[in-house]
Amino acid sequence: ARHPMLQTYLGIKDDYGRWDDVSEAFVAEEHEIQRAQLDRLRSFDVQAMNPDERLNHELLAHELRLDIDGHRWRDHGYPLHQMYGWHSGVVAFLINQHRVETLEDARAYISRLNGIDELFAQVEAQLDRQLERGIVAPAFVFPKVRDDARNVVTGRPFDRSDIDSPLLADFRKKVAALELDGEASRSLLDAAVAALEQSVAPAYASLMRAVDQHEAAATTDDGVWKLPEGSDYYAYRLRRMTTTDLDADAIHELGRSEVSRIHGQMRRIMKVVGFEGTLSEFFEYMRTNERFYLSNDAEGRQAYLERAQARLDAMKKLLPQWFGRLPKAPMRVKRVEAFREKSAGKAFYSSPTPDGSRPGTYYVNLYDMSDMPTYQLEALAYHEGLPGHHLQIAIAQELEGLPRFRRFARYTAYSEGWGLYAEFLPKEMGMYDDPHSDFGRLSMELWRACRLVVDTGIHMKRWTREEAIEYLLENTPNPRGDVVKAIERYIVMPGQATAYKIGMLKILELRRRAKNTLGGRYDVRAFHDFVLEGGPMPLTVLESRFEDWLGARTSAEPAASITGSRGAALSGDGGSS
Repeated sequence: ARHPMLQTYLGIKDDYGRWDDVSEAFVAEEHEIQRAQLDRLRSFDVQAMNPDERLNHELLAHELRLDIDGHRWRDHGYPLHQMYGWHSGVVAFLINQHRVETLEDARAYISRLNGIDELFAQVEAQLDRQLERGIVAPAFVFPKVRDDARNVVTGRPFDRSDIDSPLLADFRKKVAALELDGEASRSLLDAAVAALEQSVAPAYASLMRAVDQHEAAATTDDGVWKLPEGSDYYAYRLRRMTTTDLDADAIHELGRSEVSRIHGQMRRIMKVVGFEGTLSEFFEYMRTNERFYLSNDAEGRQAYLERAQARLDAMKKLLPQWFGRLPKAPMRVKRVEAFREKSAGKAFYSSPTPDGSRPGTYYVNLYDMSDMPTYQLEALAYHEGLPGHHLQIAIAQELEGLPRFRRFARYTAYSEGWGLYAEFLPKEMGMYDDPHSDFGRLSMELWRACRLVVDTGIHMKRWTREEAIEYLLENTPNPRGDVVKAIERYIVMPGQATAYKIGMLKILELRRRAKNTLGGRYDVRAFHDFVLEGGPMPLTVLESRFEDWLGARTSAEPAASITGSRGAALSGDGGSS
């Protein structure tokens, strides 16, 4: 109830015309509420609880402790950057999350337009505090932020263009769908134009002046080691992102080991396709061969979307043979909007509303088709869609009997670990029948292994942006544009990229243990349902629950054997972590 934007994400229309309060006073108040909640939890008699209640207690306490510890670092994150900054986030939110189904919804949209100036004033106050402490994003960030902001305030009513700006175009389209009479529609549009001119335009102008101040103080030092108590901050980020106690050195070495292992698997695929040469030469072949890239025009972009949808449709038919529980919520594939595609990541997922009013969305960034090789198309679709994020998140939201904080929890190592596992699993399901697509799967896994190396390299070992870029170019087949965007992402989101591989390795470890312990009673559907039916959780808690689950399965009656789509027994593990 304290977070209007979260309500909108969940399809709740309370406080529909408001933004979140991000002021220092509100954050301090939130911190005290969380401390009081944790104190109250400590007063509960845990021994008197049943297992489900104890798990609820453990998870809520874990979440609260992380948030309370994170209060110390509340100004260490960058509120404006090329990935998810406020300057582009408010626009993406209004376009993709704020539904207009009634006249009141349209008025709430206008209210939010009018509230952008107050929201940005709070963001600017945080920027001022950061500047005083020497917390400034790296220099490369600011031209990207300025470009995205300029895209927002280009077009009607901000200039004499005959094309609507992104927000006016969105509002006009949503109002038209209401089928109001002419006078009512004109009144709404006039109010929106006034809000854009009187609130949005001045807010962006003021925010860009703050950007100028930060840019003047920016350097090319990229890692968070440069920030006050930067090493401690990075340790907290790793703990929060991985939900483990692995330190930066251990993560770095794990990454190097995984890179070496995956390179070995790639060399085997080189033999399958008959490529003669070194792995580096094969990487260059995959980067430059036109057969792996669609045309950089409307036809090529549409073809990519259609191919991704086709692979997801084929996957959907196989799911019942591998999962006992399936999501009810629909999913769509959508291109990233033009106003933010130049700087946004290559793909991401937005969850559906619990009431089904908005589907899950797999966003594909098709700004530059040379960054989207078709040999990675399958793995990317499986990660973001099925059996990846959409399946996991939609199932979590649809779970009955769990408190909301568990159904809507976000633990990066769990969710992104599942997403990377969901790239691996289709290999066992009979997908990736083209060896080049199987190479694409491996290249995506390699990408996440390399992240362990470059993220810790940047933020702990003080690698430069250029050194990190060079490492990815040498060790992956990804094109340079893709590499540069990725490194710039890891710089502004410290630690986040380490969660994928660590989460995947834990899921594979638990699956291998289940198979080895249960033998002929191992059922991959039951294992998948176990992982998904508790909702998102830290990896340490997942492993603890797994011990109880495995013990119960060990003493249960033998299960019937399960057969996969290609006739192979699903009791096989199919791969090693």
